[in-house]
Amino acid sequence: MIQSPNKWWLPWCVAVAAALALGSPIGAQNPLDWSRPTEPFRIVGNVYWVGTYDLSSYLITSPDGHIVINTGLADSVPQIRANIETLGFRVADVRILTATHAHWDHVAGLAALEKMTGASVQMSAPDADVLESGGKSDFRWGKDPQAWFDPVAVDRRLADGDTIRLGANVLTLRLHAGHSKGASSFTFTVRDGARDYRVGIINMGSINPGVRVSGMPGFPDIGDAYARTFAAQKGLVLDVFLASHASQFGMHQKRKPGDPYDANRFVDAKGFRAAVDELEATFRKQLATERGR
Repeated sequence: MIQSPNKWWLPWCVAVAAALALGSPIGAQNPLDWSRPTEPFRIVGNVYWVGTYDLSSYLITSPDGHIVINTGLADSVPQIRANIETLGFRVADVRILTATHAHWDHVAGLAALEKMTGASVQMSAPDADVLESGGKSDFRWGKDPQAWFDPVAVDRRLADGDTIRLGANVLTLRLHAGHSKGASSFTFTVRDGARDYRVGIINMGSINPGVRVSGMPGFPDIGDAYARTFAAQKGLVLDVFLASHASQFGMHQKRKPGDPYDANRFVDAKGFRAAVDELEATFRKQLATERGR
């Protein structure tokens, strides 16, 4: 199912409106930026931004082939392909596809990219089921046809702590559930010049409107999942802070189009901790409200 360009944003427009009313950090996201083009660029070492203005797609390169994390909307695929080629790489050399979580705004383009590249699809086990159902088994969006996408067969199901290896790249999957059952972050080390950078592509613990963090049908322990995620994220030691949305890590404030490459541009351990603390406070407040405290 290819989403109509006139309708794909409907579920999130409802979400954003509710989030703005609640003063949630999610309100900083603009769905119209999800398809808006932006220039691709080198982030640090062999890690590149190949996504749209707000939806992240990361290209991690090696002589043995490349990894793509997140594929955006279905209509983002031509942009992602063009961005990869603009940077001087070949889409045909993509060997592994994965994602931070299986919501349509991050994986609706995955089926097309998998067909284009023949890459291995690797996904956290809980979200692998959502990916293979085309979004229909998701605990929050599964009953909304506008949030469905072309299903994708998963070649490898990943557990917390599993690694994705390609060439010299070794990415560790961190299960950071809550936003989805299988929401995941990826941590790895990148060498740039004389320095090693500890990189985190983090799935932040934001809460979709309509989600009850005290318990949901299909995800009764969602509150415990969020609590574990915030504790785990506060224990991470990172240099470079990246996320599923550009707006979540201030990408456009840290870099403007045409800016020269700077390996230190996204070094932001303090910003990462502040973002986690803010989202945890939002979670705690909503949980207390739901419990009548």
